[in-house]
Amino acid sequence: MQDEATAVFADPRIPSRETCVLRYALDRFAREKPDETYVVFGNGESWSYRETQKRTVARAAQLQALGVRQGDHVAAWLPNGAEALLSFFAVNYLGAVFVPINTAYRGSILEHVIANSDAELLIVHGDLVPRLGEIGTAALTRLVVCGPEAKAPAGLALSRFETIEAGPLAPLDRPIDPWDTQTVVYTSGTTGPSKGVLMSYLHLFSNAGPETWHFVTGKDRFLVNMPIFHIGGVGLPFVMLARGGSIALWENFRTDEFWNFVRETECTAVFLLGVMATFLLKEPASPRDREHKVRLALMVPLTESAGEFHTRFGIDVYTIFNMTEISSPIVSEPNPTALGSCGTVRPHVDVRLVDENDCEVPTGTVGEMIVRTDRPWAMMHGYHKNPEATARAWRNGWFHTGDAFRRDEAGNFFFVDRIKDAIRRRGENISSFEVEAEIVAYPDVQEAAAIGVPSDLGEDEVMAVVAPVAGRGIDPAALTAFLAERLPYFMVPRYIRIVAELPKTPTAKVQKADLRREGVTADTWDRETANITFKREKLNL
Repeated sequence: MQDEATAVFADPRIPSRETCVLRYALDRFAREKPDETYVVFGNGESWSYRETQKRTVARAAQLQALGVRQGDHVAAWLPNGAEALLSFFAVNYLGAVFVPINTAYRGSILEHVIANSDAELLIVHGDLVPRLGEIGTAALTRLVVCGPEAKAPAGLALSRFETIEAGPLAPLDRPIDPWDTQTVVYTSGTTGPSKGVLMSYLHLFSNAGPETWHFVTGKDRFLVNMPIFHIGGVGLPFVMLARGGSIALWENFRTDEFWNFVRETECTAVFLLGVMATFLLKEPASPRDREHKVRLALMVPLTESAGEFHTRFGIDVYTIFNMTEISSPIVSEPNPTALGSCGTVRPHVDVRLVDENDCEVPTGTVGEMIVRTDRPWAMMHGYHKNPEATARAWRNGWFHTGDAFRRDEAGNFFFVDRIKDAIRRRGENISSFEVEAEIVAYPDVQEAAAIGVPSDLGEDEVMAVVAPVAGRGIDPAALTAFLAERLPYFMVPRYIRIVAELPKTPTAKVQKADLRREGVTADTWDRETANITFKREKLNL
């Protein structure tokens, strides 16, 4: 075991198995720091490294008793918690591939993911089992149910871990290598069928490991509040294990409970995706705002409130640009001040901004970001069973992100928009990201989405869908006046629709496709109907 774990590879860019493969890293720290905490749960329970390894080995033996072998795909359909973490670790301990599934999925979306996964065994929460009876279950033959009791749909055997008897863990067929597939993480599927991203151990390690997120150390305790089926939920437990650090595992982000949770679990690092930081800032100020141990927050994307967040809570703010398919190519220094900045290119990565022909655009010009790394296997090695999408993404030897950026003379990268989300109004290109950043600066707005809707004049009109801060209302005319002082005339939304909350995936991404499909609804406010118009200013030149 020790020899295979510490094997030194000829290529110096590839760390030892003990450094970047889950099984060997867990064994290492169970030996070196057995009594130190690895995970703390919301109920006050915690596991040391030795306890985590003991539970992992026992669960792996149970899966092995059910026929799971090295290289098999094992699906997990579970909410955040001990069972989800243990399933992840046990599957990888066997050298099998962990395939987490979004707990919101049902119907044809769920059927697609199960069919694509190639899993014969599904570890599932009891409350989710009835959804399987509504769909075809492809290669699935067995369910292992956690939590509430459930009845297996026709054709599927059902077990519970409490009743599975297992003997000693059998040895691996071969050592687990850094380039072996560790997990398949599915994309959000907001614009088409979810794609399964094939992630090796080296990919997940490189995504947020010591050389990438250099500001995170083995002394940190990182809050894991993203679901296990999200790159943030599956990545953070692994990269903190690789550092010999610890995590606090939370079922899901809740604004009103956030600070109590991080205080009780003694978190030192947090990840704030989307509007999470905005939600926290719009809570009433408290004398306890700095009563915590959090020293850093990753805020993605970076908004103009980052400085306020740093000042109010006493936390250093960092930002990055990342996708499930890549490995954090752009990383900032602490407390960047430029709105939309994601930082600069980290070491061992090449980044270009290109036009539709993959030709590099000049500095200051908007182009699509494409990426490659100098470490083999540090990015996705394909979309599972989708060679066409893989070829499109990897054309000309570079991964195409689908995101529009610009770069300044100092090498800072600024996110402009998802290319598919860009708005074109009367000859002007509009960044939905920039419009949204100004809208959420309005005190009564909790979250916002800017979309393009068809115009009678061709191209688009700008529409804002906004949700108010709890207990407040939004006056569309007042919001429009506020934006008129902060945006170019052509970016001020024509339409404003007020909703209780924006539709989002469980990974906190706004489902703009749904908003576009709904379009201008009966309750949408139109500033032109209200006789509020804006024109280009005439300048005396």
